[in-house]
Amino acid sequence: MKKLSMLAIAIFLAGCADSHSLNVSNAEIVNKIPSTSSAYVALSEDGSYGSKNYVGSGRLLSNVIRSGLVTHINDVTVAENPESLKSSITTAQGNGSDILFYPTILHWEDRATEWSGKADKVKVKIVTWDVKQNTEVSSAIIDGASGLATFGGDHPQDLLPEPITAYINTLFIEAAQK
Repeated sequence: MKKLSMLAIAIFLAGCADSHSLNVSNAEIVNKIPSTSSAYVALSEDGSYGSKNYVGSGRLLSNVIRSGLVTHINDVTVAENPESLKSSITTAQGNGSDILFYPTILHWEDRATEWSGKADKVKVKIVTWDVKQNTEVSSAIIDGASGLATFGGDHPQDLLPEPITAYINTLFIEAAQK
């Protein structure tokens, strides 16, 4: 009976854990951005799932990226409106930014996990662009799902800070020196 109780507790706790994956292209391009750089974070279009549009989700994503960046650099600007990659590059060039972070929401699903048993899910792509060289530095696809025993209050944006920070940490020179 004791073993059965321990197994049930272990299974319950496993359901509590959020999961995420981080897939980085150009993984050899790490620790290349100096902390003296300035960054422009584009604004993603809002995410949706089925007929549900998650108003403000694009701004939430851009703000998570901004939060990860300010630990490395001081000059970070977030876009006011969604733009195409090409337009974002032009805007970043116009405001003198060195690096562009261009996020795209691929999947955004906010569920009432605590009663539906369906996990919150999020999938985003972030393209990092060297504005001065006009080339892609790297890109990442971040995929996350909430645990099933969330007791309410979890949302897709809560799945983003850890993997986004991990991605950003690979890009900056001082990350290798810490």
